[in-house]
Amino acid sequence: MSWWQEQGPPRELDLVGIGQSSIDHVGLLDGLPAFAGKEPLVAYECQPGGQISTAVLAASRLGLRAAFVGTVGDDEASLAVLAPLRAADIDVEGVRVRVGTPTQVALILVDRESGERTVVWFRDPRLRLSPGDLRREQIERGRALLLDAGDPEAATWAAKVAREARIPVILDADTPMPGIDALLATVDFPIVSREFAEQHFGSVRGALAGLEAAGARLPVVTLGKRGALASSDGKEIRSPGFAVAAHDTTGAGDAFHAAFVWGLLEGFSPEEILRAANAAAALNCRALGAQGGLATREQLLTFLAQERPREWREPEAVDRRSV
Repeated sequence: MSWWQEQGPPRELDLVGIGQSSIDHVGLLDGLPAFAGKEPLVAYECQPGGQISTAVLAASRLGLRAAFVGTVGDDEASLAVLAPLRAADIDVEGVRVRVGTPTQVALILVDRESGERTVVWFRDPRLRLSPGDLRREQIERGRALLLDAGDPEAATWAAKVAREARIPVILDADTPMPGIDALLATVDFPIVSREFAEQHFGSVRGALAGLEAAGARLPVVTLGKRGALASSDGKEIRSPGFAVAAHDTTGAGDAFHAAFVWGLLEGFSPEEILRAANAAAALNCRALGAQGGLATREQLLTFLAQERPREWREPEAVDRRSV
């Protein structure tokens, strides 16, 4: 028996991911231009991306049997988005194609010096997932369920189905939106960005307390290169990040979520899970694009054996609700 739940029945898959996919237009440049200014790109690539599709691909690289459930348009971009998933033998039978609709697109500007990026995106409303798009048996196939918060109603329904089947639910939440509190109340392992924590709960530690009060087993706030802060039964867990030469931070969070699921299913302790997740995120920053640096299981284990994390640095206390 692991620290987080009893062993459930054997299942066909390790991970089912439900949520967003995207085609990413990635531009590398020497500093973002001033408002209304212009700046030439140093490099440009068009690559597949998206929160859940990238995380599912990352999980597959770590050796997990996975399925992706989401929506795409009926354009050429949808073929590019699904191509790496199909090549990795990820089940995409649950992907719904919206006729006459463009696939979600993101424009990503990456600062060459720091690797930090700015993202803007467009998601046609017709790409929205509803509970009616999902089937109970899709969710019950996996040992774990990974969700994003893009379509809270569908995600909440899926999370309730998973909990009834004793399947752990992991959430990737970046931006607060209507319906998010109902979703948070159904999640075992909410992983939220620092921005989400400060916007929705007022502070990083306020988020951990609020998420535990909502029923989370191990709430996590990601802090970029500083790592992550989590809480288990009221005990704070500080997990510093790893120092790497960051080329592009796009997809670091997706790699984090995939390695979190991998560590969870491996029966790791909370500290070990977070260390592995931080390492996977760091490794993915070493290449351009969301999926450019996704680590294999062997690469991740080697990195963990050879590298030490940074010294822990406290996140500055900023209450976003008061500014």
